[in-house]
Amino acid sequence: TSKRFNFQVHSFISQQHPRLWRISCSEGEKLYTTTMAGSSTGSFKAADLVIQLSSSPKIKPDVVDFGTVFTDHMLTVEWNANEGWQAPLIRAFRNLSLHPACSALHYGVQLFEGLMVYRGDDNRLRLFRPILNMNRMANSAKRACLPAFDQSELLECIRRLIDIDQDWVPHSDSASLYIRPTFISTEPSLGVKKPTSALLYVILCQASSYFNTEMRALSLWADPKYTRAWKGGTGDCKMGGNYGGTLFAQYEAASYGCQQVLWLYGEDHQITEAGTMNIFLHWINDDGDEELATPPLDGIILPGITRQSILDLTKKWDEFKVSERYLTMGQLYSALKQQRLKEMFGSGTACSICPVGSIVYQGTSLQLPYQEKHSLSSRITTELADIQHGRSPSDWTYLV
Repeated sequence: TSKRFNFQVHSFISQQHPRLWRISCSEGEKLYTTTMAGSSTGSFKAADLVIQLSSSPKIKPDVVDFGTVFTDHMLTVEWNANEGWQAPLIRAFRNLSLHPACSALHYGVQLFEGLMVYRGDDNRLRLFRPILNMNRMANSAKRACLPAFDQSELLECIRRLIDIDQDWVPHSDSASLYIRPTFISTEPSLGVKKPTSALLYVILCQASSYFNTEMRALSLWADPKYTRAWKGGTGDCKMGGNYGGTLFAQYEAASYGCQQVLWLYGEDHQITEAGTMNIFLHWINDDGDEELATPPLDGIILPGITRQSILDLTKKWDEFKVSERYLTMGQLYSALKQQRLKEMFGSGTACSICPVGSIVYQGTSLQLPYQEKHSLSSRITTELADIQHGRSPSDWTYLV
């Protein structure tokens, strides 16, 4: 049955930031911090949601590539500077109609999010830490000069969309339903300016393995001549331009027999991200301590939800040092040479956790240690999957 999320406001975080609240959700006891976005025109409300069901449901295929088969319905919410947010609408999946001068197409004034809904062993549907996605989307919207919105209202609209298309959620541990909220400027002008009209929409697609390969560990190509993000840029926001600009390097990586790019930064060749993933090193560090380390959120790293979950989970174990610190290729090479490297892996919503087996760097192929079983990455993968599918109780999941 359909059920709203019940969010309870506890207190202001500070008088200097009156829209920053600490809240808890009825589906979990842990308190989260979120920005309750507001503007002079207010926000759309899930209570105003209009639903127009499709008259021609699609046939669901058994096996699909990631991001190629979409569900029957989509959510759209329009905004303009004169009237503010319009009522949200769930309707049949369809193409968009955009003005040829739309600034999302010309200047990249757009952003997106990505999260999953999982079918548990009890047949119930669960979202995994969706408030973190809503927070990140609000931060990206602010950076793109797109209008503010109430994250809890968007989350409830998404829940209603999932509820309508719930039959599309696979009955499988290895597949799920991917949710793609998208926010674009629809400004019909070639002037580079703050949008006066925008469209927020959400589509759903079936998701199996992100990497279409039989290899058990990824191969990466590291070359400092390409940079994914830079200080003061938008590398910490989930904007389409951060991804489209990586394609050229991606195809060069393929010419070296590698599947993804290991993005480096600065003269000391700092390790930042791998493809579209955050990166982790499990090693014995220079001080002789066992450590799980990942680069810090300094503006060039995307604050991944899986990344944060790995940090939270392993810190709770309290079995080894867990750090957010700068990592360089020199440190990696020394650790590998001295047999201090235990494992390197990437993390992301679509791929979950992917071990790294090799890196091509400065003309040399570095072979990294990798164990399919009994590794830290496999343990983390299992524990996260148990939470996502309801086998382990957690306030990180929200029932649909």
